[in-house]
Amino acid sequence: MANIRHNLTINASVKQVYDAITMEDGLKGWWTSQTTAKPEEGSINHFKFGDEYFNKMKISKLNSPSEVYWECVDGDKEWIGTNLSFELEEKEGITFLKFSHLNWAEESEFFGFCNHHWGRFLDSLKALCETGEGQPFAE
Repeated sequence: MANIRHNLTINASVKQVYDAITMEDGLKGWWTSQTTAKPEEGSINHFKFGDEYFNKMKISKLNSPSEVYWECVDGDKEWIGTNLSFELEEKEGITFLKFSHLNWAEESEFFGFCNHHWGRFLDSLKALCETGEGQPFAE
């Protein structure tokens, strides 16, 4: 199995970062503007990237404000069955984020592409939380 991992610091409260990862408006602000999401365990969040690409994430665990776990249940075949986690810890007003996208079948070309884009979108999350403006995917 192949795994993507990114760690970063965000100069914002853990609650602010948690809300950006779980609330529809937050997700629209850093990942994709075409988001339908509900912050409830068991719900399916739908993320669209233009007319052809999408993924659906089942929220498998929410532990406010420190953990968010998703399972990809539909979308690109390489993503289906993968698991994503956002683990948050706040120290002196700074949030430490450990992001993981786990259980890829292999380190394919698409895996490398996604690894790059996760870094970009996590920088967008950081910008949203620190400045109020992220750089989500938009058509």
